[in-house]
Amino acid sequence: MRPKILTTMQSYSRALFMADLLAGVSVAMVALPLSLAIAIASGAPPETGLITAIVAGFLISLLGGSRVQIGGPTGAFIVVVYGVIADHGYDGLVLATFMAGGILIIGGLLRVGNLIRYVPEAVISGFTIGIAVIIATSQIPAFAGLTMAEVPADFVEKVPALWGARDTASAAAVAVGLATLVMIVVLRRIAPRFPGLVVAVAVGSLAVVVLALPVDTIQSRFGALPRGLPMPQLPQISAARVIELLPSACIIAFLAAVESLLSAMVADRMVGGRTRANAEVIAQGIANIGSALVGGLPATGAIARTATNVQAGGRTPVAGMVHALAILAIMVAAAPLAGYLAMPALSALLLLTAWNMSEPHKWRSYVSARLSDRVLLVLTMVLTVVADLTVAIGVGVAIGLALRLRRRQIPPARWSDPDR
Repeated sequence: MRPKILTTMQSYSRALFMADLLAGVSVAMVALPLSLAIAIASGAPPETGLITAIVAGFLISLLGGSRVQIGGPTGAFIVVVYGVIADHGYDGLVLATFMAGGILIIGGLLRVGNLIRYVPEAVISGFTIGIAVIIATSQIPAFAGLTMAEVPADFVEKVPALWGARDTASAAAVAVGLATLVMIVVLRRIAPRFPGLVVAVAVGSLAVVVLALPVDTIQSRFGALPRGLPMPQLPQISAARVIELLPSACIIAFLAAVESLLSAMVADRMVGGRTRANAEVIAQGIANIGSALVGGLPATGAIARTATNVQAGGRTPVAGMVHALAILAIMVAAAPLAGYLAMPALSALLLLTAWNMSEPHKWRSYVSARLSDRVLLVLTMVLTVVADLTVAIGVGVAIGLALRLRRRQIPPARWSDPDR
């Protein structure tokens, strides 16, 4: 359960530090707008995304069991965070995140990290696609500039509400969103290592300012961003509140463990490493407690940012720590500039994130999978969209494990590299 940094520091060199430094700064450029967008989509203040990336990201790299894992807020948490805030308020989310951190630490000490691989892949894929659907629909108002008094949280109610508000769409917002989306896709195709995401969002936002377009920005919607981290403080804890939030805390803990270990497995294949699963789970727990103490969001390993780190040359946990410190430096020095980021540009970023989360390159393989796996995937996806994540994961895992026991003579399926 020793943190990976203790191993990597034994042979650390100046060359490794320079590689980690450049990789960390590169990942920070990607993580900055993404963290803001995830916080906004979750119904939280935008600065909470940056706070989470800084505090949780630093702790995950410092204490984790992976060489190259990058942690922070991720799209997988948007649905559960939005639901907890809607039902229990932001203070409820902070307490649920704090509790989830404790659950993860206990789980890591009990070595449950070794058991995550037994969660059926159909369940993982099903609720991930379901989350992608919910994220995509949640971004339509900002992308199209719709004027709505309130966007329903429930998917079944949200779809007719969006259709009813279609006449309020803004041509300027749609143009900025589409232009940003096209730029991100094109720049990724022609220059995969170039920070095209940052450039596309910046160009779309700059157009709004220069052309004085009637489009919402972070500052016009939420006010100025703070230029530093808040002081740590314990959330309000009571027995009744703990019992009320326990299901949400368990879901946050489950998602954090699964996403972080999936991300670490992908990174291991990229760098030839071997993640210490239980150390990683414990680090996720400490990071979520740290995030809650400063009012941040739930955090986990981020697959896309981890892959970006590896591709940029990061090879030790120092790169992840640099990424967190770089975001902090930007927050202190340039918070007012981030306030000019346009909401349609950020929504375009999350629409693309939702598309990648759905893993379209794997859709064909789902068709040729076992009938039971296809039913399990669809069932989990539908429950995620129309019910909630708690029900979807509970039902999906229970049925999936029952199916695995039924065909226990068949060895467990290997994970394929996810792209989410």
